Amino acid sequence: MMTKFLNVLCYATVLLASCKVLPSVVENKYVYIQKEGRVHSKWKLVWEDDFNGAALDTSKWSKIPAGKSDWDKHMSNHPDCYTQADGKLYLKGIKNPDTLKDNRPFLTGGVYTKGKFAFQYGKIEIRAKLGCAQGAWPAIWMLAEQDKYGKYPKNGEIDIMEHLNFDNIIYQTTHSYYTLNLKQTDKPPHSGKGKLDISEFNTFGLEWYPDKLVFTLNGVETFRYPRITGVDASQWPYDQPFYVMIDQQLGGSWVGKVKPDQLPVQMVVDWVKVYQ
Repeated sequence: MMTKFLNVLCYATVLLASCKVLPSVVENKYVYIQKEGRVHSKWKLVWEDDFNGAALDTSKWSKIPAGKSDWDKHMSNHPDCYTQADGKLYLKGIKNPDTLKDNRPFLTGGVYTKGKFAFQYGKIEIRAKLGCAQGAWPAIWMLAEQDKYGKYPKNGEIDIMEHLNFDNIIYQTTHSYYTLNLKQTDKPPHSGKGKLDISEFNTFGLEWYPDKLVFTLNGVETFRYPRITGVDASQWPYDQPFYVMIDQQLGGSWVGKVKPDQLPVQMVVDWVKVYQ
C-alpha cells in the first residue's frame, strides 16, 4: 500500500514539475503565448509538422485561397499544386491545365496555419529546398492572427524568407505601417539578405523576442530588427500572435514575368518546428 502511495506521489510531483516549465499559455486552444521571463531559458518545442503523413494535416494547415495581390493571385487548391510524400510537402507553381474552367494562366500551392496555430514570441525554423525558375517567388512568412491594430499593414508582416528567380540569396524583411506608409525603412533598417546554396535544403529561421526579431539562415544570424524608442508606435506591431504561411508564388512586380517553359517549379518543405 505504501509503495502504491509513493508511486502516486512521485507521479503527481513529476506532473506538477512539468506544468511549471511549460513555456506557453495556450489561448483558444491554438494560440501559444510565450510566458514572461523566458528570454534566458532553453527553447522548448511547442508545435511541429514533419509531413510524414499520407496527406496534409488539415488540423494544422489550410490551403491558401486566391486573392488579388501579386503574391496570391495564382493560389489554388488544385491537386497538381500539392504533393505530400516521403516525409516532405511539395508546393508547386504550374501552368494551368484547364483555362476554360479557370482562366488564370498559372496556379500555385500554399498553406497557412490561420485559425489553427498562432504564436507570440519564440523561435520558428523551416527546413526547405527552393526551386528556381523565371518568375518563381517562394516565401515563408507570418501575419497577425487577431488584427490588434487594424487592417494591413498596421499589424505588421514578418518575411522569414523570400527568394526570386535563380538568385543565390534570400530576403528577410519586416513590413508595417511604419515602413510602408511612413516610409521609415532605415530607422532601423527593415530588411536583410542571406547567401545560400540553392541546390541544397536550407533551414530558414526567426527568433522573436519582445524587443527584437532575429532572422537566421542555417542557424546563423543574418539580420535583426530591433524595437526602438522615440519613434511612431507603429514601428513595433510585433506584440501579438502571428500565424505561419508557406507558399510557392509566381510572378508579380517584384519578381518579374513568368516563363511558362520553365514550369513546373516547386518548394519542398521537410519540416516546420516552433519553440518557446
